[in-house]
Amino acid sequence: MNTKELRVVVTRKMPAPVEAVIAEKYDALFNRTDVALSPDQLVQVLQQADIVITTVTDKWHAGIFDTTGIRTKLLANVGVGVNHIALESARRAGITVSNTPDVVTDDTADVAIGLMLMSMRRLSEGERHLRSGAWGGLRPTFMLGRTLRGKTLGIVGYGRIGRAVARIAHEAFGMKILWHAPRDPRIDDPATAGPANAERAESLATLLRRADVVSLHCPATPETRHLMNAETLALMPEHAYLINTARGDVVHEAALADALKQRQIAGAGLDVYEFEPSVAAELKELENVVLVPHLGSATIETRTNMGMRALSNVDAFVSGLPVHDKVI
Repeated sequence: MNTKELRVVVTRKMPAPVEAVIAEKYDALFNRTDVALSPDQLVQVLQQADIVITTVTDKWHAGIFDTTGIRTKLLANVGVGVNHIALESARRAGITVSNTPDVVTDDTADVAIGLMLMSMRRLSEGERHLRSGAWGGLRPTFMLGRTLRGKTLGIVGYGRIGRAVARIAHEAFGMKILWHAPRDPRIDDPATAGPANAERAESLATLLRRADVVSLHCPATPETRHLMNAETLALMPEHAYLINTARGDVVHEAALADALKQRQIAGAGLDVYEFEPSVAAELKELENVVLVPHLGSATIETRTNMGMRALSNVDAFVSGLPVHDKVI
């Protein structure tokens, strides 16, 4: 097959090496505006492209797949989570969906650790204070935070990223690891296991009551939507911190804002948001929450690897080979 006859639409700007290879192999159409496509534009993409390389910013709801004249046979997602795609509707439309696991693990874990440091040591708050011109010099009791060392880290969801966070936290800071997941984690390589002395919590409630820091690493599913809500947040100790690098709708943002405002918990660090890219105004007004714009996998190396991994799924699909990262 002459792959140059296959139209591949790339919905967002990718690192230059990724775009170069796509353009070399396929009849490629790139979104040069780098603005998220509207639902009507996504419908047009399905009608015009054989393959779509997509991202979490593209909201593939069920109605988009109800259109006539669908040409697309593969949605190659650049990212692990696929909760932005109505999978059953895609399946009914005869479209295969793939993702890019593994390659995001380390950098996302690093951001989770970074958010712990930023929130517990009040680094963002301190930088804002300094930039405002209010800082008057070191004082023994000024802007005291908390150390990570020796604290109990509760990890909700113990997949690749959760276990990577556990390893870093334990090895670098001597944190005690407590984890909860509905199923035993699949560990294909011993190097990806968590610390040997990590303890499994019998329930989410048990983990929340015991942890000094709670880090979310569960997938976005109907079961995990608003997993952290007014009731579950109330189980956390007043000195505890919540970290989210998973998906935004795992946390009920209004309930979190209330808990932070009332000092029910000490602080939070967020990389993802319930209504992304919108962020609740109440959160932006609070000093005890660190807010970063979905930077979990945002390194040159990882975003390039993600694009290449998506492209490898495209190449396999076109060649009639098994798609390694097939979701449906």
